[in-house]
Amino acid sequence: MDYDWELLGFGPEGWGPVLLRAAGVTVAVSVTAFLLGVVLGTLCAWAKIGGNRPLRAVAEAYTVILRGIPDLLVIYLFYFGGRQVVAWAGGMLGLQGPFDISGFAAGAIAIGLISGAGQAEVFRGAYHAIPVGSLEAARVVGMRRFLMFRRIIAPQALSTAIPGLGNQWQSVIKESALVSVTGLVETMRQVTVAAGSTEMPFFFFAAGAVIYLVITSISGLVFKGAELWSQRGQAPARL
Repeated sequence: MDYDWELLGFGPEGWGPVLLRAAGVTVAVSVTAFLLGVVLGTLCAWAKIGGNRPLRAVAEAYTVILRGIPDLLVIYLFYFGGRQVVAWAGGMLGLQGPFDISGFAAGAIAIGLISGAGQAEVFRGAYHAIPVGSLEAARVVGMRRFLMFRRIIAPQALSTAIPGLGNQWQSVIKESALVSVTGLVETMRQVTVAAGSTEMPFFFFAAGAVIYLVITSISGLVFKGAELWSQRGQAPARL
């Protein structure tokens, strides 16, 4: 089967510029969602570990709900529900419509909430992996809670959490393809448009797969480097 590879180039007939731009949108959505997930996951893990009973109940409900609802449905809820909330808020302020919420914002928030539920378990597991003796020694010498967090908890928990966070990042990249349902022109949306316009679906969907593989492969190397950096000075694990 012959393909016109110039369609992926940057010439007059090439889809290269728009595909590259769409890949940038994919990365932007994923980074925004992942960072939101880090914040929510950290707070949720803290609530489960050291919070009072109401906070633990809220954290448990958050993880159960977000991990139990299909990701696509969460995106739909935030996209269409967000528009209604914005319209309601505008009406309360006496502003005239129409009101809307961008696909980028809805997708990033929805995926961030989904990722936060998974990251909460990563952080919680990393905390429980810290040797009890380290925490007891810090308390014995009178180390304050913030100092103990900075010198004992954070370094050891982060070293343990990085592989899990890398997996969560890979999931965020793949989930970002679902944001195409909001009309946001990211990688999945753009290859769909290109496939329909050229009537070459396999060619462009394969190109989209390569784009996602490039993004995940590069970011995988970044997380691997971060894992090695976090383990510097530590004795290698023995089987």
